[in-house]
Amino acid sequence: MSENTKNPRDVTIAKAKGRPMLTWVGKKPLARITAYPAQTIERFELPSPASGRGGGGEGNLWSDWPKDMPQGGLLYHGDNKDVLARLLADGFRGKVKLIYIDPPFDSGAEYVRQVHLRGIKGTVKIDGEDYALGEQIQYNDIWANDSYLQFMYERLLIAKELLAENGSFVLHCDSSRSHHLRCLLDEVFGADKQFKNEIIWFYRRWPTNSKAFQSMHDNLLWYTKNNDNTHVFNKLYEAASDRTLSDYGGKRLTTLTSDDGTQIKRETEEESLGVPMRDVWEIRREHTRSHEHTDYPTQKPLELVERILTALSNQDDLILDCFVGSGTTAVAAQKLGRRWIGCDINKGAIQTTAKRLQGVMQEQAAALNARQGELVATENAPPKPCQLSFSTWRVNDYDLQIQHNEAVELACQHLGVTRTRTDPYFDGTQGGRLVKIVPFNHPLTPLDMEALRAELKTRPNEERDVMLVSLGIEQSARKWMEDYNRNRPINKLHLVELRTDRKYGGIIKHEPMSADIAISREADKLLVEIRDVVSPTIIQRLNLQEGVFRAQIADWRAVVDCVLIDTQNNGEVFNIALSDVPERKQDLVNGRYELPSPPSGSTVAVKIIDMLGEEFLMTYQVG
Repeated sequence: MSENTKNPRDVTIAKAKGRPMLTWVGKKPLARITAYPAQTIERFELPSPASGRGGGGEGNLWSDWPKDMPQGGLLYHGDNKDVLARLLADGFRGKVKLIYIDPPFDSGAEYVRQVHLRGIKGTVKIDGEDYALGEQIQYNDIWANDSYLQFMYERLLIAKELLAENGSFVLHCDSSRSHHLRCLLDEVFGADKQFKNEIIWFYRRWPTNSKAFQSMHDNLLWYTKNNDNTHVFNKLYEAASDRTLSDYGGKRLTTLTSDDGTQIKRETEEESLGVPMRDVWEIRREHTRSHEHTDYPTQKPLELVERILTALSNQDDLILDCFVGSGTTAVAAQKLGRRWIGCDINKGAIQTTAKRLQGVMQEQAAALNARQGELVATENAPPKPCQLSFSTWRVNDYDLQIQHNEAVELACQHLGVTRTRTDPYFDGTQGGRLVKIVPFNHPLTPLDMEALRAELKTRPNEERDVMLVSLGIEQSARKWMEDYNRNRPINKLHLVELRTDRKYGGIIKHEPMSADIAISREADKLLVEIRDVVSPTIIQRLNLQEGVFRAQIADWRAVVDCVLIDTQNNGEVFNIALSDVPERKQDLVNGRYELPSPPSGSTVAVKIIDMLGEEFLMTYQVG
């Protein structure tokens, strides 16, 4: 691994030179940014068939790749600002041909992972971790103030540095934020000839009783890095009516030029490509019963992303999505023979993406092996994959043992707190009191109390008392609170310490997942048998739902999302030798596995991930 990957370093960011320029409170351009270290967490690699390009890939394909980086897909867990800076430091400046991002843009959306237990009867739905933007930055509601604009501005500036000179940038949004984001993009990329299209994605929804025209579209804003017209644009075609085709020359072979200069070729009726695709795309939303559905709340259709990649990039090009979500961009790139980089701040998103990619690569490897005997490639054969491997990284040692927002949701359920998404400081209300939840990564300190006092000073008309919720409290903070409350008629402070409080204590008691695993060696075979898995977090979540009891989990496999095995674990990177990822939600993991036995003295590692994304790891030394 490169020393640049291990140590922090500063990277430069160019100024935005476009117009118009949007102004907001706290606007601050970036000149330099620190690139924090990255650590490899997992690696998945399939044997590369002779006709494929997986694993290490072909030499020419990776000739522009940073020499210290593994040749294959790159999946990063961390704040995308840190990840983008890390990519610049690692040598990816100017190497990305297409960036597509789908950032959170709906301030009313609940970005909550809906999880089902596995199995035919596994219909219990559990709320998982919150998909809000800011575990690390601790946003409460970034749409309620100017933080959202600064958040996007910084990431657009860094992303542009990674884009190739002839590259394209596509931002997915809706009408609630498209006007703001359009101004940001005009400033960062330029509004002259860099803006190419606003594409409308039209979809159908169930009718509502709203007193407004129902929204049935999203917006795709397409910009290029330069205005020299060197960007990739593969013209796509769509079907047209006979009347439209006759207007373009009927059934004769002819070339026409439209009013705006577009040339349209028309052949025979059977061979016609149709008419050039317009800027309104009708594509169905991701259906809950579709093969690709992942339960991710903001998942976009694979067809939509494939269309973008097909039009604006070529085979072997490098694609980047720094809000990777459920992984649709990485999956589309993998299927279309592109290289890819993805990242997300949410661990559940990384797990979902990794699981989908493993399945896609296994399908591609099987197809390549089946076609090895073919002398001539069939016309409709899918593109050869650029890679059959990917590695998962963590940037800035960013890993949440308990997702802060998930813990907040649990606490709010337990305490009866009504969440307030529009207040930039307080988390909600309980009865007639304001509620402030102190970040659970530290006990309540006098600094937290001073911050609360400063906030209340900005609200001179606020007379409600305040409930403080924390995990632990420093003795000095308890004394601070006693002094503050003495002779105070309004804004009294009430503390709920979730570990010890007589009434509410014990709710945030994180018991790790456990498992009973037997590993043995028989001749040249390694046998791994999982006998039981207990997920206290899932049991706790079920017990919060009325009428649902632990006894309903009759098979431990219902709580297990996937099983991964590394037969020669080095204690640093988990190299996946076997992955048991059930294709359908009603399917269960096998639980019993037979693998080639590794050499004596090797360390076998078994990783189990439950349906809420929590991981259990067991190691065993082969005798």
